[in-house]
Amino acid sequence: MKAALLIPLLVISSPVHAQDVPVDLELVLMVDVSRSMSPTELEIQRTGYVEALRSDEVHEAILSGYQGRIAVTYVEWAGSQQVIVPWRLLETREDLIALADDLSVTFNPSLRRTSISEALHFGAALFQDNGYMGDRTVIDISGDGPNNQGRYVNEARDAVVAQGVTINGLPLMTRDGMGADWSIDHLDLYYETCVIGGIGAFVLPVYDWEDFPEAVKRKMVMEIFIGEGETPENPERLVPIQYRDSTDCQIGEKMWEARRGIWAEP
Repeated sequence: MKAALLIPLLVISSPVHAQDVPVDLELVLMVDVSRSMSPTELEIQRTGYVEALRSDEVHEAILSGYQGRIAVTYVEWAGSQQVIVPWRLLETREDLIALADDLSVTFNPSLRRTSISEALHFGAALFQDNGYMGDRTVIDISGDGPNNQGRYVNEARDAVVAQGVTINGLPLMTRDGMGADWSIDHLDLYYETCVIGGIGAFVLPVYDWEDFPEAVKRKMVMEIFIGEGETPENPERLVPIQYRDSTDCQIGEKMWEARRGIWAEP
């Protein structure tokens, strides 16, 4: 009799494992806040994402999916990384506005250097045990210069893509302020050659800060939209970019070492 009474108790006390929430996309937004970015530029970046999240186009892109929802986390990076908004489900207009409101909070970044490679490894790790199961996993990374710290960026790219993750790039080619000293000509080509990878990977350059908000919106729609391999506004942009070998993927490290040599001179 006592043994019979124990059976339901054991069933009740056994742990319940929650199921991962199915989503169309798991998206890591990785935003450059290295010291080459001025306070005004940092604010423009945040504002650009806020405007994109509040737009009809991004909401419609989310609703186009089979599940009609995505999971997003927002990370700022430089030589190290900081999660600003942990993983969050985006499904309704209210979800998007709540995330936009959280990104509107004043911030004071203190990150330095530029390690795209470590940002990619950090972003890939965020997909593990995050509570979501996406049909696609994407890292979206912006930056105003080449990698100059940590592991080599092309090796990091290859390791992350091997995990089934797509990497898209938003190179900031404004070449103003301190960023002009650390950027390179044809940063978009560097991103194409050394940073992006995976199915449907693309680069969307920004040439002027005034264009940043619209570029962010276009980029998010392109990443989220589920269709026949194209978006309503830019059907050609989802064609996978072919890598070109004319860019030195270690140019940032070489620039940093050259500067160190100059600084070390008496």
